[in-house]
Amino acid sequence: MSLFPIIQPSAQASEAVLPLCRETAWDFDKGTPIFRAGAPVEVTGKEAVKVWIWKALRTERFRYEIYTRAFGADLEGLIGRAYTDEIKEAEVPRYIRECLLINPYISAVNNIRVSFEKGTLSVTAAAETIYGEVEANVTV
Repeated sequence: MSLFPIIQPSAQASEAVLPLCRETAWDFDKGTPIFRAGAPVEVTGKEAVKVWIWKALRTERFRYEIYTRAFGADLEGLIGRAYTDEIKEAEVPRYIRECLLINPYISAVNNIRVSFEKGTLSVTAAAETIYGEVEANVTV
């Protein structure tokens, strides 16, 4: 017998509904936001997640106070270190996943390809998002 028979707790299976992802449009070649008539252009959905991924991978974590401590990647720490290329190539996928999976719009990161040439790290990855797959190409 319950002390409060009328009030029965019920577990509701509620799936969190995310708002539409929004970002400022980005020129990936120049590394700058896109403006029209003096105002930033907004992108939504899949393109917004792609912009977020590019920014997150290009931003060194803990460097800028404007971002939370969870935003950004630790990739620069691998450049110029005495680690072998094999160790770097093994660590980069973990760093990429740690960086990207904090975003609630991203559910998985797959097909991570890494290359080091002349002190430059190039990464290609496929992110599974709520909007579909997004291909990301970043050079650090």
